[in-house]
Amino acid sequence: MSDRGHSRRALLKSVGGLGVGGLVAACPFAASAARAEPHVTDAPLANRASQEDRTPFHGARQAGVVTPRPAHGMVASFAVVADDVDALEALFRRLTERAAFLTAGGPVPELDPKLPPADSGLLGPVAKPDGLTITVSLGASLFDDRPWLAPLKPKRLTRMTRFPNDALNADLCHGDLALQICANSQDATIHALRDIIKSIPDQLILSWKQEGAVPVIAPGPDGAAESARNFLGFRDGSANPDSHDETLMDRVVWVGDAHGEPDWAAGGSYQAVRIIRNFVERWDRTPLAEQERIMGRAKMSGAPLDKLSASEFVAPDYDRDTDGRLTPLTSHIRLANPRDGKSDANLILRRPFNYSNGVTKSGQLDQGLLFICYQADLDAGFIAVQRRLDGEPLEEYVKPVGGGYFYVLPGVPTPSDPYGRALIAAARASRAG
Repeated sequence: MSDRGHSRRALLKSVGGLGVGGLVAACPFAASAARAEPHVTDAPLANRASQEDRTPFHGARQAGVVTPRPAHGMVASFAVVADDVDALEALFRRLTERAAFLTAGGPVPELDPKLPPADSGLLGPVAKPDGLTITVSLGASLFDDRPWLAPLKPKRLTRMTRFPNDALNADLCHGDLALQICANSQDATIHALRDIIKSIPDQLILSWKQEGAVPVIAPGPDGAAESARNFLGFRDGSANPDSHDETLMDRVVWVGDAHGEPDWAAGGSYQAVRIIRNFVERWDRTPLAEQERIMGRAKMSGAPLDKLSASEFVAPDYDRDTDGRLTPLTSHIRLANPRDGKSDANLILRRPFNYSNGVTKSGQLDQGLLFICYQADLDAGFIAVQRRLDGEPLEEYVKPVGGGYFYVLPGVPTPSDPYGRALIAAARASRAG
């Protein structure tokens, strides 16, 4: 059997946890050469996307988490104007209405030309769905700043605190409510953001946003997708658990009864967002051998350093390299996932995008990673792995500058439901009690 012939599920136990931290989670899961469905972080394949692509909006869980990642994505964070439960419910209903329309697509209403148009016109007279997903999540401040909502705050939802290598810009952090907007094209994501801003200007105030993209690549000779490369030139994304394994996703990603969260939170997930700048000029002047030892992988193939003839999806064997002669003990993949029998508790589902923001005042490229991951337990997931990565050699080349922690609302089961229906019901019951 070829390296790609191994299933991700078969190798799950052997790889344990996922690395995240400063930049990449390079702990490899194997991938099938002929998967029926794409995985979350498979690179989008050339000539496969269509403006008619539609991701179902209604369901017990929101789209955009285990949904395969398209070519474009953004995170937009807002301050919420809602002083009571009625106002919050009104916001959720209006947001639900717009998201349901935008993800389904349809003709743009024609209004009296003496009035502002109903739509920006960015997509023309008919808004195509274009694979659009809009994932709504809530920040700690939404609960902390509202005494009537505070008792219902998810147990592990906190304001993102600074790690040792962070240089957080307050203008790029936190928020009451965040939208992850993803689609096949950048126009579709921007159109959706502008529609929501226009439709709910009295309750949503945009605080910050970060756009990103994933390279669209041709399939390999065997028809399989390869992992896309990040702006450091390494393949990024082959390490994710199988997003089609519902049992695994229930343990790793989705909050259920066993997680001890408020009842309304069942079917949600914790979202960690990090805007991580890459010092690409410095990296490009670093010898290739040093780059590979910092990462723990061959740059071109993605193979682990102890198995250079293997594919990117084959796991390194640390039991045969206990002194780190081949894969340094301080390499990113080894710190992120030491494979010591304990890191299985630290699995996460990653969904990152590359970003390029222009040029800094010092004349350097402002490029990096819009890191997004999901987990049922924020402390055991992203935070635990990041703490293992504190002080790693890669920190010389990366600098987290923004982001936040959010809680993804459960899904919208039926057309009559709004976002946060169970949360609103719990808030009303709490006030009545």
